[in-house]
Amino acid sequence: MQPVSRPPARLAALLSVALACGPASAQSLVETVTTTGIQNTLNTSALPGALAVPAVPQPPQAQTQATPAQTPTPAQASPASGTPAPAVTPLSAAQQTALTAAQADFTSGRYAQARAAFEALVAQNYGNPAPHFGLALTLLAQKDDQGAAFEFTQFQVLSPGSFEGPYNLGVLAGRAGRYDDALKFYQDAAALAPAPGNAGAQAQALEAVAGEQTRRADFASLGTTLSDLAALQPGNGDVQFRLAQARTLAGQGVAALPGLYALLQREPARVDAASLLADIYVAQGLPERALRELSAAVGRVGDGTARSALLLRQSGILAGRGELRAAIFAARDARTADTRNVAAYAREAELRLRNKDRAGALGAYRSAAQLAPKDAAIRTGLAALRLDLGQTAQATQDAALALTLSPDTATRARAQFVQGVGLYRQGQYARAQGLLASSAAASPGAEVWLWLGLSRYALKDYKGAVSALQASVQIAPEPATRRNLASALLADARYTEAEALARGLVADSPKDAEAWYLLGLSQRAQRRDGEARQSLRTAANLGNVRAREALK
Repeated sequence: MQPVSRPPARLAALLSVALACGPASAQSLVETVTTTGIQNTLNTSALPGALAVPAVPQPPQAQTQATPAQTPTPAQASPASGTPAPAVTPLSAAQQTALTAAQADFTSGRYAQARAAFEALVAQNYGNPAPHFGLALTLLAQKDDQGAAFEFTQFQVLSPGSFEGPYNLGVLAGRAGRYDDALKFYQDAAALAPAPGNAGAQAQALEAVAGEQTRRADFASLGTTLSDLAALQPGNGDVQFRLAQARTLAGQGVAALPGLYALLQREPARVDAASLLADIYVAQGLPERALRELSAAVGRVGDGTARSALLLRQSGILAGRGELRAAIFAARDARTADTRNVAAYAREAELRLRNKDRAGALGAYRSAAQLAPKDAAIRTGLAALRLDLGQTAQATQDAALALTLSPDTATRARAQFVQGVGLYRQGQYARAQGLLASSAAASPGAEVWLWLGLSRYALKDYKGAVSALQASVQIAPEPATRRNLASALLADARYTEAEALARGLVADSPKDAEAWYLLGLSQRAQRRDGEARQSLRTAANLGNVRAREALK
């Protein structure tokens, strides 16, 4: 039985609108600079990792300066419980001097001395929040998160009206992976932050809440939080855009349109806003409107990279409408606008493949691979195309290279498939079998099971071949795969099953010469020579050479 060659799967490009991560995507500690001023230490690059220790806090005057009589000062009632908080004891003059010295030690990185000084102050005057806050920062610098959390909790008890307590506890909870607790702490901080002249603190807390809501993909709640933040910062275009995204992802894309149009009036060259606008219209079943909006945006922007992104989005919409030629032209224009846009070359290659222009696709893939030589997905796509074009040796090499480029799971499975098929075609069945087995384990599909079955058949592992080919037939019962399965069943001496499969094939296609040949062999193996000769004669009459030989 000659193996049946099948083309590999085509590259699929997935485009989606991702939620933009603003400052809320990362939090670090904040400090009390003055009674109203808060230093913003939010990081926009990543989710919380190692926390950066901020500068030494300057304690609020009302809490740190001594009164002549040194009488305790009642603290505010706790908003969370409604019960009075412990009285705050002002610092004496000597304690204030000691606090200043401890802060200097902290600033200079003398953490052991600072910790000892802050702990001494806590022991002398437990009822003042400033030493607790300084000790918390020092313990953080010494990587003692548990101790820092305890001290921030004491600070929160003694200063229940300060947002820094719950905010910093939220940072520590997020760092420990307790995201539900972090969200609750941040919400408490946001409730405390609104105060005259405290807009920075309020924005800080709202960003932190938004970060946790983004983490849990709670887009409805995120929209509410960002709406509050947008009201606080009406000129912040990034916040306005994130609000539109959140509403879109919450299924309220139409409600996001007014804000997007207002944003584009202020910032007409914003590519992200124009793309989101198009996505909303596509979701509403209005792709032509989306295309017009993108065309208008292309005319507004002067930057080639921005135009390329918009044209690439146009290409995606056109392809979704089945307008392949127009989609190809848009992808071509996208890579012309930005000759470094690897995604544009890859999109053009994919679309040309769909349009059966394999030569054009090969040129686009080559360009993409030159621009991104360490991109495993691009290299795998090029390998798959070369395999389809019969460039087996080059395809095998490209797939092997892709496997060295740290591919993701799906790309790894596809590269293993391409390399496995290439090795099979070069007669290296053992290596092919190993690669195809790994590919099938990660991404089972009809084609990979088929080629795995053929490799096992070539290695005379007929039971393994039957198992793999049965899996392929279950997914896609194509005639060629069923014929290969019948051959494997015959080789494994499972003649009754082979006959049943061959009968099904000739019933579906009475002129299938190969199926008649297999039917004759299965009947002969069961010593039903009369039936076998009749089946083999039918196969011979249909042109099967081996059937003619078998009749001699």
